[in-house]
Amino acid sequence: MVKILMVEDEQEISELVVFYLKNENYEVIPCTNGQEALEKIRTQEFSMAILDVMLPDISGFDICQEIRKKYTYPIIMLTAKGEEIDKITGLTLGADDYITKPFRPLELVARVKAQLRRVTQYSNLGRNVLTVKGIELDVDKRKVFLNEQELYLTPIEFSILRLLMERQDQVVSSEEIFKEVWGEKYYVNSNNTIMVHIRHLREKMQDTGEKYKYIQTAWGIGYKI
Repeated sequence: MVKILMVEDEQEISELVVFYLKNENYEVIPCTNGQEALEKIRTQEFSMAILDVMLPDISGFDICQEIRKKYTYPIIMLTAKGEEIDKITGLTLGADDYITKPFRPLELVARVKAQLRRVTQYSNLGRNVLTVKGIELDVDKRKVFLNEQELYLTPIEFSILRLLMERQDQVVSSEEIFKEVWGEKYYVNSNNTIMVHIRHLREKMQDTGEKYKYIQTAWGIGYKI
């Protein structure tokens, strides 16, 4: 059964989200502060987490970082209206998606389903391993190794890398990446979202410097391996 950690200190929002998610037959564990959430993370296993940025004790960013030290399940951040920096910060720290308050509960449910679908969409496939320049990506097991060292990627990072590896030596446009990975219509700020995840991928692959060894940028178009 899908088990979701919901961290939100505003009771009305928390109860509303829990109600809608439970209607989808998800088990939801609500927390009203960061310390309570960290304790749940240490003692329970989750399928994904929904984290409010502004909490009374520690921020959702801190919780996101703590989760990413050990787990790769999807994280959705809840951000205040118009706080673009919160969105970029959350993505940089390993979040997979964000939604801006106030939001429609059904929109959040749709985002939750999309993230869970990405995690499970390959579970019924046979073993399928992609290899490019020392990178080995196991589609079935959802594991990635670089020069035999495992990389711990978020679901979004995994999906982007998989798409680029499937199109080896081809430039994949930012619009196509967004449509394929997020499953949503491309809009003006989508490219910034992709850039944050690409940067995070490069950091994990230690692909830094003036010239990138693995993920190349085709300026004004997209990316390729």
